Amino acid sequence: MLWTRRSALAGLAALLSACSPGSMQWGSRSFSLPWAQDGADNGGLMPVATTPAERFGRGRVNVALLLPLSGNATLSQLGQALANASRLAIQFIEANPNIGENITISLRDTGDSAAGATSAASAAVAEGARLILGPVTAEQVTAAGAVARASGIPLIGFANNGSVAGPGVYVLNVLPETEMKRAASWLRGQGRRGPAGIFPATPYGEALATAFRQQAIAAGFNPSAVYTFSDISEAPSIIAQAKPLIDRGVLDALVIPDRASAPTFASLLAQSGVTGETVQLVGSADWANDPGLTANPALAGAICPAIDEAGLNAIRADYQARFGSAPPQMATIVYTATILANVNTLSLATPPYDATLMTNPAGFAGRDGLFRLNGNGRSDYALVIKKIGAGGVLTTVDGAKL
Repeated sequence: MLWTRRSALAGLAALLSACSPGSMQWGSRSFSLPWAQDGADNGGLMPVATTPAERFGRGRVNVALLLPLSGNATLSQLGQALANASRLAIQFIEANPNIGENITISLRDTGDSAAGATSAASAAVAEGARLILGPVTAEQVTAAGAVARASGIPLIGFANNGSVAGPGVYVLNVLPETEMKRAASWLRGQGRRGPAGIFPATPYGEALATAFRQQAIAAGFNPSAVYTFSDISEAPSIIAQAKPLIDRGVLDALVIPDRASAPTFASLLAQSGVTGETVQLVGSADWANDPGLTANPALAGAICPAIDEAGLNAIRADYQARFGSAPPQMATIVYTATILANVNTLSLATPPYDATLMTNPAGFAGRDGLFRLNGNGRSDYALVIKKIGAGGVLTTVDGAKL
């Protein structure tokens, strides 16, 4: 179940591009998908008919859901799983006598291209959609968002790239600034004085580095250093540069969000005699989904901002029972976005989904916790702080906060 805050609801995040079978790459992040690949079977995923659109729900307000249902095999299987999450949310609405049935979802296939997203968004507009949910990738959010904006229809996309957001085109996700804000706030509360960061020289790494600088300053820090690297062979040199700052007590926290390189930097610090008491290591939300990473002894004691898993756990049994497979981590995003779209004060407003209502500064309480949609299209999202303990066990050491 979801609870409104000041009469509204909403949800979170999504993916960027496909990688190897069975996983998805999302910026610097990758996630395993809990179903069979390479055509073995569809893991219980419901077949989707999208000509002209598959519809579910019985309300009078038309809401389009744009997802990748064809094209890249891994991306399309994710898209179908997210469609299932929306079906589950509609089922919850229909079964709850205290919730009005205000919307009908029109599910449309974007494929895996920007052109597909443009086509799907254009069809949704022509059909009279009052709100568009999706698509998934940044490229597709940009394409569909252009159509939506030109038509005066708000869109809530699921990319984790805030640069594609803008007035009327919202990005519902854990953005780099959200992670860095939560981490910086926690470090300040722990009495740390000098955080630094190490980031890969990639577009997503640069976004994280920018967010780190901004949020560290906003939290009252003067960031002691920001390092970037193009290749992991540069790691010893970076640690050699950081060590004098550590020895002088200038640097006492180190943000190392990139999963691939974090163990190397942590091991080099340990080899140089730096302990967790001296320097608090900080990861990213991606870490919580990688048991291999958290089991690395060099990262014991590190913390990371993360989504509270209670939301996914709450729908896991119902999803499994209906669709025959475990829900992917992204399921709560579309589930909550569907509930948001149905909220009376948004869907039945005149006009529906007015920007002033969508950007209520009080925020919304969704399946994963509290969040806000902002006027610039970006979102704030409540995250917990988790700590890696013995044996790689992650425990929550600070509850969900914006």
